[in-house]
Order: sequence, then C-alpha cells, then structure tokens
Amino acid sequence: MALARRISAVALLCSLTACGLPLPGTLSGTQDSTAGRSNFAQAEDTPQSEVITALMQRQSLLQGGTAYDTVASAALSASARASEAALISAKLRAEAKSTNWLPSLRPTVSLNDLGEMVASMLLEQVLFDNGRRKAERAFAAADVEVAAVTLSADMNDRVKTALSLYVSGLRGDEKAAYAHRAIRTMRDFERVVVGRVNGGVSDRSDLNVVQSKISGMQSSMATANDAARTARAELQAMTGQSFPASPQRLSLDLPPDGSNYLSVLKAKSEATRAIEQAKMERAGLLPQVSASGQVGSEGNGAGVLLNLAEPLGLGTPAALRAVEASKQAALRRIGEAEEDARREYSREMQRLASYRRQEREALALSRASRETYNLFKAQFEAGQRPVMDVIPIYEELVKREQAYIDAKYEVVMIQLALAASLGLLADGDKI
Repeated sequence: MALARRISAVALLCSLTACGLPLPGTLSGTQDSTAGRSNFAQAEDTPQSEVITALMQRQSLLQGGTAYDTVASAALSASARASEAALISAKLRAEAKSTNWLPSLRPTVSLNDLGEMVASMLLEQVLFDNGRRKAERAFAAADVEVAAVTLSADMNDRVKTALSLYVSGLRGDEKAAYAHRAIRTMRDFERVVVGRVNGGVSDRSDLNVVQSKISGMQSSMATANDAARTARAELQAMTGQSFPASPQRLSLDLPPDGSNYLSVLKAKSEATRAIEQAKMERAGLLPQVSASGQVGSEGNGAGVLLNLAEPLGLGTPAALRAVEASKQAALRRIGEAEEDARREYSREMQRLASYRRQEREALALSRASRETYNLFKAQFEAGQRPVMDVIPIYEELVKREQAYIDAKYEVVMIQLALAASLGLLADGDKI
C-alpha cells in the first residue's frame, strides 16, 4: 500500500510537470523548499565532524609577539595552499552529494515504431538502494575530513620548515660569532709564538701548529656563516620577508602522549571513508528499487523499476565477504597509525631528553674548561707555563662551547618537529 502511494505521488508530480506548474517541495526553488530541505537535513545528516572540531580547537604552542610567532604567521600567509584548494573541492563534492536523495529529472529522446522523434521528461525516485546514497553522503563527508587533516598537516609542516630555517640561521650566527672571538684569541697566542720563534726560544713547528688551529677555526666560521646565509635566503624565498636575528629561548609545553597525532586523525578519516566506500560497493552488488514517472507527447506513465547493478552470480557471496573484509582492513590501519604515532612520540621524546642532557653536560664541561683555561692563562702570564700548554686547553674550550650551541638548537629542532606532528604550530581556526 505504501509503495502504491509513492507511485501515485510520482505520477502526480509528472502531471504537474506536463501542465507547466512548478513542482512542490524541494523542486520548486521557493522559500518553502529551503525549509523542507532543512527539516530533511536535520533527520538525515550526520552530527558535526569530531575530526574537524578537534582540528579547529588546536592552539599554537608559540607565544604571541615572539620572533617565532612572527615567522610562523609569515609562513602561513605566504602559503600557496594547494591543500586548501583540495579541501574546497571536497566540500563542494560533499555539498553536491548532500542532495542525492532527491528525485532525478532528466529529458529523454527516442524513436517510435514509425521512426518519429519522441521527447519526454523522466522523473525517477529511488525507493530502496541498500543504503548506497546514504553511504555516498557519508563518503563525501569523510573525504572533507581527510582533506581538512591534510591541510592542517601541510600548514604545520610549512611552519616547521620556516621555523627550522630561522633557527638554523640563528645557530649559524651564534657559532660564527663564537668562532670569530676564538680566532681573535688565537691570534693573540700566535703573536706570542711568533715572538718566541723570532727570539729563538720556540721551534717553527709551534707556529705551524697554532696557524693550523687558526685555519680550522676560520673554516668553521665560514661554514657557519654559509649555513646562516643559506637558511635566511631560503626563508626569504619562502615567505618573501626578512627577519631580525634575535635569539630567544624556545620552550614548548608538549602534551604527555602522542594520542593527538595528525597522522592518527588522518588514518581515522581515511578509515571512515574506506568503510563508506565499501558500503557503496556492497550496495552496488545488490538490487535497488525505484519509482519512475514519464511525461511525453504520447502520454504519461508511471512504474516501478528493479535495477540489478551487476548480474547476480556464484561469486557474489565472495564479493560481499571481500567488501566486509575491506572494512576490517580499514579499522586495522587505525591501530597501525596509533602504534606508529606512539613509537614516533616515544622516540622523539627520548631524543629530546638526550639532547637536553647533552646540553646540560656540554654547558657544565664548557664551564669547567673555561675555569681550567683561566687557570692556565694566569699561570702563563705569570711565566709559570709555556704558551703551547695553554693553546690546547683553549681549543678544547672552543669545541665544548660549539657542542653546547649545537645541543641547544637541536633541542629546539626536536620540539618543532614534535609540535608539527601534533598540529600545534598553528591555530586551527587560522589555517
């Protein structure tokens, strides 16, 4: 009885079309149609995406007003945002699929037995499709989530790249500045050795040793300057801006676990999309029922159509089981992504702890070396030690100071990489 009422309604719609009257409800294009669509959407649409909500709630760990925040903002504003275009495309596809439950209206042209052209309008409404159209809407919504996570990951990676270049420039400047001071000190030692060689007190080999050490420091200073210039040139090409070199301590309060990794969110969205795709494939293997009405020059007509998307055969049960297996595979990929995220987070946290330890140790060793150097230097100035005993001590001090600089900035690099993986280098509502 319900099916007969649906068919009668379709025939009525066809009659209205033949008379040139606007169709009621969603096909009329009036204000009432919008209200009808909204009521239907409240019943059919899925709740607000948890993935997109989580992305929007993410807040950057960079403090506002700092040089790091300035670089991050410039990197975001200068982005070409190809992934943003992909997100817009996915949103438009989802919007198009959101109305797939509506009847389809299309013209048809055919030849009759007398060879005459017959034109008509065909209105078709699906009555039962095994959930295919609902799965299409859910697939499109999941596709939007995947595009949103991809955009967030791309923007965080871009900010990380820009900040890494900025930090590399700071590290190069600091290492070059310290090497420059070390060279000046070694030049003082060189003058002393030259005087001793000219006076016949020291051998020429002592001067060669000092000059070799100075050459090594000059090479290190040139390398550090080149690294700084290269990083700044790349950053300027990336953002179109130049930034002042103002070293600042960067400390990020990272979450206690890696459960919020963007890779996990993306895996969940991709799994949802894969499951909805499997539902569509399953529905495609099963028959669907639709009601149709036709209005043409030869009269009106209505009927019920049983559509077999694919011929049912002996392999159909196996195909259905394969579709169900693909759902399980999609869910297991979430577990793999979570495991990989936990491993990566644990590895990076251990590296962070290791470099923080190295930073503390390098600082303590450099202080101890400086105390030893000051003692040897005082003894040299008092005439109690030769200059060649002081030079190796100072060279060791320089190496330990450079190791401290490297460890200090490596801590910053690891923090940036972790924050980018967690999507915490840019505010979600600004991406």
